[in-house]
Amino acid sequence: MRRSSISVVVLLLGVSGLVRAGGAPAGTWVGNAGAVSDYLFRGLSQTNRQPAVQAGLEYDHAGGWYAGGWGSNVSWLSDASTSAAPISSSVELDLYTGCRGSFGGGWSWDAGLYRYQYPGSYPRGFTRPHTTEGYAALAWKSVSLKYSYAFTNLFGYAGSRHSSYVDLSWNQEFAPGWLLNAHAGHQHVANVPGASYSDWKLGVTRNFAGQWSVALAYGDTDARRAAYTNAEGHYLGRATAVLGVTRSF
Repeated sequence: MRRSSISVVVLLLGVSGLVRAGGAPAGTWVGNAGAVSDYLFRGLSQTNRQPAVQAGLEYDHAGGWYAGGWGSNVSWLSDASTSAAPISSSVELDLYTGCRGSFGGGWSWDAGLYRYQYPGSYPRGFTRPHTTEGYAALAWKSVSLKYSYAFTNLFGYAGSRHSSYVDLSWNQEFAPGWLLNAHAGHQHVANVPGASYSDWKLGVTRNFAGQWSVALAYGDTDARRAAYTNAEGHYLGRATAVLGVTRSF
């Protein structure tokens, strides 16, 4: 999830290539690091309307297989902490692996597994937020449709196994270095009345020399306030603008 404010710091990450014994490239490492004014995930703020610093690293094999990791600061768990039920988690660490390819005519596909991990300490009886999803995506040129399915409870909702998320995105270059970003999604939270919702986003990304990029987006959700208002009284699904700065390697 992301939001409004001003982004600041940008982290740097290094990349290298892997080489097979015969000298042919086996694959490459790619990375990115940056900051956003608010970390939005599926339309909901993960940082209580505050900035986040994020970084990721991925290995892409020449045969289409890939694996990677990504991390960000979060506050949605620690915001719910009380003296009677303390929660210390303030970091999201994601691990994923999958395979992607194309079959001509501008079509491509992607499928894999994603694990969301939230290190920290939790009170007894608390439903852990760690989540494992499988995903499959089909794209035609700049339009993609992705389906994610939860094999575990979804982000701490007890009994929410078999939840799903559908993501329709369009990322189109309309001028050299400029991308239009559009997205619509629906989060189904299984067996939890009032927790399902839809979200959308419209934005623009400007790519610069040196693999720097700046993105500005505006999004909203129809998430119920009763379900997505935190202990501080902040509605996490409100309409908001997000500014982000990223460097890729």
